[in-house]
Amino acid sequence: MASSSQDEAISRLTTILRRMGAASALHSQAVARRAGLASVDLECLDMILLAGPVTAGQIMEHTKLTSGAVTGLIDRLARKGYVERAADPQDRRKVIVRIVPEAIRPLQELFAPMAERSAALMQQYSAEELELIAGFVEKGTAIALERASELEGG
Repeated sequence: MASSSQDEAISRLTTILRRMGAASALHSQAVARRAGLASVDLECLDMILLAGPVTAGQIMEHTKLTSGAVTGLIDRLARKGYVERAADPQDRRKVIVRIVPEAIRPLQELFAPMAERSAALMQQYSAEELELIAGFVEKGTAIALERASELEGG
């Protein structure tokens, strides 16, 4: 059974995490505007960057966008030069979408001040504390993705 102080700590942390999520979304929107991208395009570009080269089907799976929406997304990102299409070496019928590293450098520069400030903040914690925080964030991310999937019907 949770104690009163634990309930208060959970309530405080829940509020802080909600604020952090909102602040992160606002930061991403500001970067997207500066880059001339829609927020969803920037988020999908980041997903491609994190996942490595992906197929359109994998983008659909991760984003729950329709086939037509994913085609439009890839077209927009390719027109801006951020991604390129290439034939899948294992299955020539599939198309791989990959990042164009030199094209995303300006985006990375927009994120650099935030990354530097975050790194300075993390330096204030021990390796053990960072592992605890990382574990919490990783589990929280899994919960959020699981719930998003439930809301999307699958």
